[in-house]
Amino acid sequence: MNCEKGKTYDQPGTCPVCNMNLEPVKAEETGNTAEYFTDFVATPQQLEAGKPALLSFTPRIKGNESAAVPLDLVHEKKMHLILVSDDLSWFDHIHPEYQANGAYEIKVLGKGENFTNGRGHSETRFDAGGKYWAFADFKPSGGLNQVNKIELNVAGTPAKASVSDQPKMATTVDGYAIKFDTHGGTIASGSPAHLHIDITEKGQRLTPDKIENYLGAKAHVILVEATTKEFVHVHPEFVGDELEMNTTFAKPGTYRGWLQFQTKGKVHTADFALKVDMGKDGHEGHGHDDHSGH
Repeated sequence: MNCEKGKTYDQPGTCPVCNMNLEPVKAEETGNTAEYFTDFVATPQQLEAGKPALLSFTPRIKGNESAAVPLDLVHEKKMHLILVSDDLSWFDHIHPEYQANGAYEIKVLGKGENFTNGRGHSETRFDAGGKYWAFADFKPSGGLNQVNKIELNVAGTPAKASVSDQPKMATTVDGYAIKFDTHGGTIASGSPAHLHIDITEKGQRLTPDKIENYLGAKAHVILVEATTKEFVHVHPEFVGDELEMNTTFAKPGTYRGWLQFQTKGKVHTADFALKVDMGKDGHEGHGHDDHSGH
């Protein structure tokens, strides 16, 4: 089933993003039915905090691993890579660079090395040891969007955990105050969730003209559930002067989130946390992300 904006779902109903009635998807619109995965290689094989390394991510087709997998541009990039620590206290959103062999690579900097173009490009750094998760988000040409979760283990002293399991609906970053409002309701798995996002500077709300496009959108929201590592990537949109976020959570739990937006050429990343209750009758729902599912 899909909606007028092209969002795809596996059950009939109403799109939680645009509220349009879902219509059956025509066969030619479903894309191919190939099963994709991401072949991950780290060099050196054992990553170590503070040491340089190279991370390679190669999209492949299960059962036809030697075939090339061309990717479409989605929000100005062929692959978005979300990196988080296991306790979700650390986050990075970067974009691997395409290589002639079909891989998408990221350079891991050593301690003291400076980022070439600032964060948000194709470099990262692990300052602490421990378990990390990489979410490779991409759309094969002719196929549906994919999100592949990959576990990374980094040797070295882990950072002290400092994340609370409580909701965090208000936060600040770079002089901006951000508040998330559920309009007095609760968020439950399997049901459309609608949140209003208020961004203010010195008490004045930022209107759409004050927020620049970043990767083809006014805002990006990444959410990862603390235990299951369920992944959600949505793009809030302005309705008039109101920034609104619509999505459906597949599973209940505590979701750590990061809101990214750009002003005056600088990208701001604000962290928050949402509590998602179990849906009616204890049923879990069907998740949604703005890249057409995962």
